[in-house]
Amino acid sequence: MSDEHTQTGTGWPQPAEPARPHGPAGEPDPRPDVPDADESSSLSPQGQPSATPEGAVRGESDEGPAAVVPPWRRFSSAAVMIVVLLGLLGFTLAVQLRMTTTDSSLAAARQEDLVRILYDLEAREIRLRQDIAALEESQRQLRSGEQGRQAALEEASRRADELGILAGTLPARGPGLTVRFQAGAKPIAAVRVLDAVQELRGAGAEAMQISGGDRATVRVVASTYFLDGEGGSLIVDGRSLTGPFTIAVLGDPATMRTALNIPGGVVASVAGDGGNVIVEEREVVEVSALHEPRPLEHARPVS
Repeated sequence: MSDEHTQTGTGWPQPAEPARPHGPAGEPDPRPDVPDADESSSLSPQGQPSATPEGAVRGESDEGPAAVVPPWRRFSSAAVMIVVLLGLLGFTLAVQLRMTTTDSSLAAARQEDLVRILYDLEAREIRLRQDIAALEESQRQLRSGEQGRQAALEEASRRADELGILAGTLPARGPGLTVRFQAGAKPIAAVRVLDAVQELRGAGAEAMQISGGDRATVRVVASTYFLDGEGGSLIVDGRSLTGPFTIAVLGDPATMRTALNIPGGVVASVAGDGGNVIVEEREVVEVSALHEPRPLEHARPVS
């Protein structure tokens, strides 16, 4: 074995400790322990650690010294894509929430008004379906060949009668109601009678007339107006009627009775004023008052 190594109990050589620098006379260096060459390599020429930005990563390349990698370059493209998708998702949810937040005009309506609107729509739908069925039947008869001419004459006569009843130029009779208004502490206001006429029309009334206590009668048509008169009287189309007032109307009795008795309707309104409304169903109601047609000044039929 060489003298530079010592023997161990196992017979293997034990490396000797590195030689420390000595003074001029071979004595140990009195200075403090000097760091090894490997330790001092990480220091700057002034003995200070090299200036590397906080959070930066030092990397080595084959071409030069270690390079500093900024922190933002450590984010991968997948992370950037996730951030973009999350932003788009938040924007989409905000737009959808704003579009679905709507304000309905019916939200503030009373329950009584909603019931009345629904009832009027159902009644109109039934009448329109009946009219469609009648027109389809008329069309089929007009196209039936030899009977077409006779059917056309009958259809023209029927339509003339219907228009005469609607215009108030012909009397009519049939099932319907009699609606009697009795005043209480307050007289029957014209607006209450007008509400009754409108609700009856919405329920399918085909013809009606109004009578006063003095038996004066006025046919109610599309142009009829109502005004409050003196002493609780009622002015209808320029004619004064005294109470109590009675409306005779032709139509489906059950449907029209329901329309008058809906919550917040005519019966409830008159009762709130201290009055009373008596509704009676009749198998036969006479509407005999006639409306004098006025000549048209501006309207002309379309040829």
